[in-house]
Amino acid sequence: MAKADKTATMSRLHSAARLARTALAARLLAHGFYAGQDQIMLALDREDGQTPGNLAERLGVRPPTITKTINRLQAQGFLEKRASDSDARQAHIFLTDAGRETIRAIEKSVKKTEKQALKGLDKKDQKALFKLLARVEANLLNEDLALVDDDAESDD
Repeated sequence: MAKADKTATMSRLHSAARLARTALAARLLAHGFYAGQDQIMLALDREDGQTPGNLAERLGVRPPTITKTINRLQAQGFLEKRASDSDARQAHIFLTDAGRETIRAIEKSVKKTEKQALKGLDKKDQKALFKLLARVEANLLNEDLALVDDDAESDD
């Protein structure tokens, strides 16, 4: 590989991720959401009542970032904080009825962005891309691919 091409793959991966985030952000903004808010909403849709610390850990962001975003979503009427039954100092975050109603719009925005990104790739290419990205994620997390993809074939 030529010297100038040594970072081409990472540059292309970074560019594709940035463009996907930008396209998704534009769709979400039409529904009143800003970048990152969708991930909190979807995480709570999967498991409502998480603590801010738990959300921060699952989403790979710092607790102050989560707190600021939760406060914004709460001001928008999408989330509510409730004190823990066992520890009043600890808050749990729940979707409101309005928050639950917006989940479908978020999922639709994600689906449209995915469809746009994968345009021109057949199902086989999409599956291969998924497996390759799973491998990249596992490598960066220093995890065994078997944890990410149960039906992965051994390359050894």
